[in-house]
Amino acid sequence: MRHRTMAEYALEQLRESIILGELPAGTPLRLDELARSLGMSISPIREAVRQLEALGLAKHVPHQGARVLDFDVDELRDLFQVRLALESLAVRRAAERFTEQDATSARVHLYRFDESRATGDVRRTLRAHSDFHFALYEASQSQWLVALIRPPWMRSERYRPALLASAGEPQDRHRELDERLLDACAAHDPDAAAAALYSHLELASVIFEHELGGKGIFERD
Repeated sequence: MRHRTMAEYALEQLRESIILGELPAGTPLRLDELARSLGMSISPIREAVRQLEALGLAKHVPHQGARVLDFDVDELRDLFQVRLALESLAVRRAAERFTEQDATSARVHLYRFDESRATGDVRRTLRAHSDFHFALYEASQSQWLVALIRPPWMRSERYRPALLASAGEPQDRHRELDERLLDACAAHDPDAAAAALYSHLELASVIFEHELGGKGIFERD
């Protein structure tokens, strides 16, 4: 396994551990301990921790090393505003360029999402959810746009387990909006795709408000 591949693997494992709360806020990210737990040398771990800091999931404390950052609802509100602008543009372009292959790929990820959520596999559910949305964004055929979407998406993943943990009508509605978003892209309807995305993020805002406290993300002061 190449060094870069090991660093990427370490980043994925540590990022998901933070997202799922296995590494809670304030946890020191000690390189030697993480290396032992993942069965690799310190070098790829060091690179992975640097990437966590760049993603806003960890912060370097002088003379102490890196620690997992705490939740910040105000930051989440900013992230959602940025995501709304970028992802709306992406789904509009995707709707104009969408192919049958794009639709098939996206629907496979939706099936994985449903199966994983039904079995309670949160890690696999998170991955399927991300894969579904990026199947749509990549259909925009804009590498720059997809590259810009990834950082705020990955940073807001910290809050996604609260969304997936919700039950009943809100979660059913969230799933329906994923279906509506896919249908709008497949129908080559940019306005409907953008509207579905807005409703998707607005509903997530309501769920986060309930789970994490604070105002709805799209509410004005």
